[in-house]
Amino acid sequence: MRELILLRHAHAEPADNGLADIDRPLSPHGLAEAEAAGRWLLEQRLVPDRVLCSPARRARETLEAVLSLTGYVEQRLEERIYDATPGTLAALVDEHREVERLLLVGHNPGMERLVALMHSGQSGDYRGMPTASVAVLSLP
Repeated sequence: MRELILLRHAHAEPADNGLADIDRPLSPHGLAEAEAAGRWLLEQRLVPDRVLCSPARRARETLEAVLSLTGYVEQRLEERIYDATPGTLAALVDEHREVERLLLVGHNPGMERLVALMHSGQSGDYRGMPTASVAVLSLP
């Protein structure tokens, strides 16, 4: 059975420093969150076979912190993850059916709504997905 791991980017610096949203870096707290997520994935033996990551700086920095602990795997920047709807994310997952364990690093509300869609069939039934949180889903 295939697995999908969803990782929301870690805490980022606020947008009020003049940077575009896509260019916001992780905060020091966010770096610690990302490292904790990487440790958890490693402890659970959930090292992905492939990673698709949003091009946003905070997502890329989250991924770097995670992979520094889990080891480097095949990774691709995927423009469609930034501002993605649950449908867009589901389509991306479907495009990578050959991958046994796929990790997506992205943003809310798309990530939390994808979890809701896959769990209850309704993307509006979301419960929240804090920064650096991980969801592991089994796929047929």
